Amino acid sequence: MSRITHNCAGHQRRDFLKLGLAAAGGGLGFTDLLRAKALAAPAPQPSTGRPVNCILVWLDGGPSHYEMFDPKPDAPSDIRGQFKPIKTSVPGVHFSECVPNLAKVADKFTVLRSLTHKDPNHGGGNHYMMTGSPTPVPVGCGAFVTFHPSFGSVVSYTRGTQNGLPGYMTMPGITRSGGPNFLGAEHAPFVCGGNPNDKGFKVRDVVLPPDARGLSRRDLRASLDRMKRINNALAEDPAVSFDTFYGKAVELITSKPAQEAFDINLEDEKTRDLYGRNDLGQRLLLARRLVGVGVPFVTVNYGGWDHHRDLFKTCKGEFMQKFDQGMAALITDLDRCGLLESTLVVALGEFGRTPKINKDSGRDHWPGAMNILFAGAGVPRGGIVGATDPKGYYASDSIYSPEDFACTLYTKLGIDPHRILHTNTGRPLQLINGGSPIRELFA
Repeated sequence: MSRITHNCAGHQRRDFLKLGLAAAGGGLGFTDLLRAKALAAPAPQPSTGRPVNCILVWLDGGPSHYEMFDPKPDAPSDIRGQFKPIKTSVPGVHFSECVPNLAKVADKFTVLRSLTHKDPNHGGGNHYMMTGSPTPVPVGCGAFVTFHPSFGSVVSYTRGTQNGLPGYMTMPGITRSGGPNFLGAEHAPFVCGGNPNDKGFKVRDVVLPPDARGLSRRDLRASLDRMKRINNALAEDPAVSFDTFYGKAVELITSKPAQEAFDINLEDEKTRDLYGRNDLGQRLLLARRLVGVGVPFVTVNYGGWDHHRDLFKTCKGEFMQKFDQGMAALITDLDRCGLLESTLVVALGEFGRTPKINKDSGRDHWPGAMNILFAGAGVPRGGIVGATDPKGYYASDSIYSPEDFACTLYTKLGIDPHRILHTNTGRPLQLINGGSPIRELFA
């Protein structure tokens, strides 16, 4: 069974209410997404040209830049930690010994070492890095507060549903700022729960029940109605006909390309082994299969990075090994399949970790410096963008903000980062307020 890992702030109901997730039920089943879309205004049409899809790997809790891509071997021992730097496939570039597989394929991606912001809280940092906008702070009683939609929801709003596939998917659950907010429930993510490494794993709502073969249309509906469903905020509407919503769902689950994409068991054994036979590795493989058939935005959630204690023990073990193996495999496999140039891969959390190691052998919250991995979609290969000071306290060269990151992501996906959206009350709102694309990430 999949385990949702909480950070030190926990997940409270008010967080989801404030960030607009309650209306989305935290993620919807596919039939409910279709129903919600039908009740909403038509989405804008996507821009012309070859579309770029995105796999965003969210490292909830805030990963340490020291133990990943920005080691500081010359810093004092209470800063540099227990691990040594290792050479990568890029001459002169060193990573932490915790990520040997990524070091071997460093010539396929770029690391931004110099992103910084000022929010040390999980909720605020999550919102900032998942939307490109800081968490609004009420200035007084009755102040109007608007939270921004997540990247995935904006992509869903812009692209719409293509070939019957969801515009935005997330695995295995939604992040606290991963919802649509004022864009509405129709742009909530389709949540793919469960563990793809489990024998007999199936994606809910897109798999025909075993007794459906040879059934008539009416019998098929009755069979579909017996499928196990996860409760969500949108109640079943008896006024909605089978043909309008269930019909589209049936179209999806009877589509051979879609079924093949969702069925990870069709993947060859060597490829599955490449990613690692574990929950994260197989979710990353499933994400590759989904963008390969046209799902525009897939978030893979890998929590547990809030290492206030036992950081070095954790980084020596399975936790970091799964990330290192899975990410290296994803980038290598996308490149091998010819999908890397049309897929933007990013891996990040809400902030970095403190330079000083605390009394519990951990590092605390630190937004002064953080790393982001970028690959594909025209990102130069084998690059390092920016730098931190010699002890890793602050970004010191080519300093960028979350707004710059968001502008980069949207530009790569063909979306104007400064376009004006309108809230459900008609209030105009700029998608990203300020910022500009990070020029070093464009070849």
